[in-house]
Amino acid sequence: MKPRPKPQPRPLAQPKRATPTPELTEGLVRLNKLLADHGVASRRRCDELIATGSVMVNGAIVTELGSKVDPETATIDVDGRTLETRSLRKRYYALNKPPGVVCTNESRETRPRAVDLITDPWKGRIYTIGRLDEESRGLILLTNDGDFAHRIMHPRHGILKTYRVKVSGKIDDEALTNIREGVRLSEGRTSGARIVVESRRNDSSMLEVTIQEGMNREIRRAFAKVGYKVTDLERVRIGPLTSRGLKTGRWRELLRSEIEELLANAPVEGGQRAAFGVTKRGKRPPKKKSWARHLVQGGRAVEVRPEAAPIAARRAERKRYQEDKAKKKGSSR
Repeated sequence: MKPRPKPQPRPLAQPKRATPTPELTEGLVRLNKLLADHGVASRRRCDELIATGSVMVNGAIVTELGSKVDPETATIDVDGRTLETRSLRKRYYALNKPPGVVCTNESRETRPRAVDLITDPWKGRIYTIGRLDEESRGLILLTNDGDFAHRIMHPRHGILKTYRVKVSGKIDDEALTNIREGVRLSEGRTSGARIVVESRRNDSSMLEVTIQEGMNREIRRAFAKVGYKVTDLERVRIGPLTSRGLKTGRWRELLRSEIEELLANAPVEGGQRAAFGVTKRGKRPPKKKSWARHLVQGGRAVEVRPEAAPIAARRAERKRYQEDKAKKKGSSR
């Protein structure tokens, strides 16, 4: 007879975890998100402030990450300064940053700041989405919406940034191939770039560079890695948004349609190579023509420019105008 198998001991019953009731959690917001939404710092930096005991809630120091508070009733102090936690209207601005301006909210900064160029008296405490270094210029977004800033900055959301880059010397194809495939920097290997050569001369080369990741000074460091110095760098596009119609140093509020279009910009399928338009034959897709659709007055987009007439209609109208002009000139004689 086969021996009867020994009975296995019953597993101990796990204690049920207490789940907070909806009445206790309704209206509560994570502390790091609340601080980031009010422009204190990024969420990661806010977590560091919480962990080091720099944040007080209702007079008590909070060091637990993930803590939630009621923004309507809580009194929050950050480094001894009381934070106004009342509900704020979300603000979204586009700025054409000139060179010599820094992207920081440090109050002790003596150089011109990008946030100071936004002269809207109702802007509140805003901050830049990402950064352009002091020497660079071009399009940058500013907001007080932490979720929106996270969606634009994080590389997994597929928001591409396009730059016009001028490098010293006549750049060769080998250097372009290395940057397209990615070069190794101190933080790791770059995820590659799409590069369109606009001109190559003996003294300088003009390129259009599109990247997705955006490490600290990535473009300047990547070109320096292959032996070329960037002498001018201008960001001209963030996702579907361009700097056309916005003069250097000017700003405007984003339209609701532009905000929705930026948020709807989902990750590109097919990986990084598809995102940069690299096909099997190495050809890039045809470049779409566009123009400034928003008329800017006083730093704001006040109306939408009507669609341009078809080219045949414009030619016919121009021909009629020239004929009428010639008739008037002949009759005057």
